[in-house]
Amino acid sequence: MNDPHLFYDNPLITRYASKAMAERWGARRKHSLWRRLWLALAEAEQELGLLADDGKTPRIRPEQIAELKAHLDDIDFERAAFHEKRLRHDVMAHIHTLGEVAPTSRDIVHLGATSCYVTDNADLILLRESLDDLCGQLAAVIDALASFAVRWKAEATLGFTHFQPAQLTTVGKRACLWCYDLVLDLNDLELRRDGLKFRGAKGTTGTQASFLALFHGDHDKVRRLDHLVAKKMGFADVYPVTGQTYTRKIDTQVLDSLSGVGQSLHKWGSDLRLLAHRQEIDEPFEAEQVGSSAMAYKRNPMRAERMCGLGRFLIGQPAMAADTAATQWFERTLDDSAIRRLYLPQAFLAADGALRLALNIGGGLVVNSPVIARGVADALPYMATENLMMAAVAKGHDRQEVHESIRQHSHAVTAAMKQGTGTSRDLITRLQADPSFKGIDLAAELQPSKYVGRSPEQVEEFVAQEIEPIRRRYGSHLGKKAEIAV
Repeated sequence: MNDPHLFYDNPLITRYASKAMAERWGARRKHSLWRRLWLALAEAEQELGLLADDGKTPRIRPEQIAELKAHLDDIDFERAAFHEKRLRHDVMAHIHTLGEVAPTSRDIVHLGATSCYVTDNADLILLRESLDDLCGQLAAVIDALASFAVRWKAEATLGFTHFQPAQLTTVGKRACLWCYDLVLDLNDLELRRDGLKFRGAKGTTGTQASFLALFHGDHDKVRRLDHLVAKKMGFADVYPVTGQTYTRKIDTQVLDSLSGVGQSLHKWGSDLRLLAHRQEIDEPFEAEQVGSSAMAYKRNPMRAERMCGLGRFLIGQPAMAADTAATQWFERTLDDSAIRRLYLPQAFLAADGALRLALNIGGGLVVNSPVIARGVADALPYMATENLMMAAVAKGHDRQEVHESIRQHSHAVTAAMKQGTGTSRDLITRLQADPSFKGIDLAAELQPSKYVGRSPEQVEEFVAQEIEPIRRRYGSHLGKKAEIAV
């Protein structure tokens, strides 16, 4: 039965990640890279004058190179599956598959190499491309959040510590907190991307013994081969030492960086969910969108919730990579193979999906100013008491007596509010009637702008110092909209 819905599919591909990221980690791209790596190795060996055993005849002929070039993408995956079932070895299966369509080149494919020449080098290419892609996406999210921050830089809102009302901040300043975490993540992703090197042509256990034999003991040519292959595949440098594989510490470092993105997006998403509960800020919500199958009135923050879920998935990936790096015996053990097929592509697919959500959210946040203003008004009488106390002391009143008066009034008002018989404004009414505050303009002390500190200025300074350089680096990635699949 040819039913596409019969078997489990990966929701990272069918629901969350972009087509571009899914294709990048797909079988066609991977195995096309393998063929390009075999071509690069053959070309490099030819250019370095690799000779046959007689020491005179060129080992690799031009027509063999041309034949390999003609078959970089025409991969017969059914034939490869046949060979793999027979041989129980994926690299050998693809060597045989290539050899069948390029018969005159069979004997130069994979010459001197080990399986990790294609598998590891291909992974490094995919890692670098994926990191570069995510850097652009992350920069776009940062840009959108920074624009939101500037727009709302002076909008006073209630700040929280311990999720209890604290001092005022502004909507824009709070957005800068979310944004700065992502700036740090971008710095980390760039560090990992720019630091990636190539495994190169290192041989079975990383000693290059097979290549030294091919080049009849010529160490210089073996060193040059390593760098020449890397250059042909777009890398400026190679890892100085490897076992059969490049050190799996590299994977751990990359996944740690992706976990950082997940942490930041989860934190932002959690804040948005709490703000949605307070009805202060809403994520985008479409005209026909359904919040609940039962409660038709609901407007759930499903984008932020999904972003948190994907963020949590990312946070969990580094533990597996760390276990893999810690348990590689000596020059290599194959227990890394199956699990890396899972966590490397899925980590990038999840990060891609989460950042698409983040950009969709960041470009469509709705600020409900009247609701925010009500929250500020409810809390402001309490927040103003310190300023009022200082004003009373300036008029000659005893500081401790004023403090005690405020304490008694505020506790009485709070008790009444808990019983449903008063509001926070009653505190101002009480203080106006207290002799300690006679002659003080209480209304003037209740302007929200007096309690946001340097929040507007901090937003402007943050954007100038941290965001503008990112905008200059990633200008072509900015201003795009992100559509989510479901």
